[in-house]
Amino acid sequence: MMIDTVMWSRLVTGLTLSFHVIFATIGVAIPLMISIAEFVGIRKKDSHYTLMAKRWTRGFVISVAVGVVTGTAIALQLALVWPNFMQMAGNVIALPLFMEVFAFFFEAIFLGIYLYTWDRFRNPYLHWLLTVPVVLGAAMSAFFITSVNGFMNQPAGFLFEAGQFTAVNPLQAMFNEATPSKVFHVLASAYMTGAALLAAIAAFSILKKGVTDYAKKGLKLMMGVLLLFSFLTALAGDVSAKFLAEHQPEKLAAAEWHFKTEQGADLIFLGWLNAEREIMGALHIPNALSFLAFSDFNAEVTGLDEFPLDEQPPLLVHYLFDAMVGVGFTLLAVSALFFLLLLLKKRVELNRWMLRVIVFGAPLAFLGVELGWFYAEIGRQPWMIRGYMRVEEAATTSPSIVILFFVFLTLYILLGTMCAVVLRRLFRDNPAEVELEKAAQAQQDALQDEQTKKEGDPVS
Repeated sequence: MMIDTVMWSRLVTGLTLSFHVIFATIGVAIPLMISIAEFVGIRKKDSHYTLMAKRWTRGFVISVAVGVVTGTAIALQLALVWPNFMQMAGNVIALPLFMEVFAFFFEAIFLGIYLYTWDRFRNPYLHWLLTVPVVLGAAMSAFFITSVNGFMNQPAGFLFEAGQFTAVNPLQAMFNEATPSKVFHVLASAYMTGAALLAAIAAFSILKKGVTDYAKKGLKLMMGVLLLFSFLTALAGDVSAKFLAEHQPEKLAAAEWHFKTEQGADLIFLGWLNAEREIMGALHIPNALSFLAFSDFNAEVTGLDEFPLDEQPPLLVHYLFDAMVGVGFTLLAVSALFFLLLLLKKRVELNRWMLRVIVFGAPLAFLGVELGWFYAEIGRQPWMIRGYMRVEEAATTSPSIVILFFVFLTLYILLGTMCAVVLRRLFRDNPAEVELEKAAQAQQDALQDEQTKKEGDPVS
């Protein structure tokens, strides 16, 4: 059976977003980790943390390069794959799309300055201050692009006349009702994932090479950040659920297989549906969905029976939602257990099972991000712009979309392979311990040169 152009359009965009979100998450998260490491290094006068910031910056630059390509691909696909969407909403979302580009350039400029001004300031805090605009630029990029997604879920800032958006207010469109909860969730989960990635690298290094001060300090630092942001991600999930209950009840109802409007609604976890849409093998938590939605165990939660069948999201989003939530709470539990063991005076860096779990936490965190975006996009179906344009109305009708899919698939395979090879060579041939020895030797040589100059100066 031939797949129609709408399905191919979905596949092209899904492929691009799945690949891009990896580098977008790294691009948002790692600047904050770099800033934290350098600040701690300055405060403690500890070269290990300073080296972390330096090495993480080098790897980050590689990921930024790949992220630029995939981000450009998304911008291109908006015009090629979803031309009707851009024709209808282009003037409404133009501001955040433009500001996202501005935010990237703002970040890139200061990243370049930061990268090439190590040891150029007498006061090291001046160099650290350069991380602030990089962190802000990355966060602003996330904010602006997420506001576009927010608009697609909660359209605002226009009048709808004769099938067109008129009297456009770009600021109102950008600061739509969905933006705050979505941005909170995106930033918190990105920082959580970045911390999980760097903690996993430190844990993997200990498993392969043994315990070093550099790896041990990096592990403890990033597990602390992971604990903070995994908690904030859980809080962001709660805020998002309450937003959905009020503004997109069909999306929450589909995620929870809540078919009938009722008070004291149960939260459905796991399970499957039979042919009659009856829930089998699920864990029912009494009244928990009402509390999750409205902070009231007896609150009424809108069910899918309130919506026409052709406007209900696919019920498979339940599995995406459960898996996403499961990932978030697993990372929270792992980071909490790590510090519990520390409080019990256990040498966590010697616990190989704990280290393996932390290593596994990195791909798990990225999986959670992917699942979250799949839930966000599939849960909005069948709408491209909720209530105004359906997906089939927005997609291209060109048969060339099939070729475009394989072009981008090839591009992403090449980019992913090149990125992995470059990062491996960048760090495999220059381990942290060797770099620390070189830095210490260079500092000692500089002190000797300075002492020699003083001894040779007749004034002294």
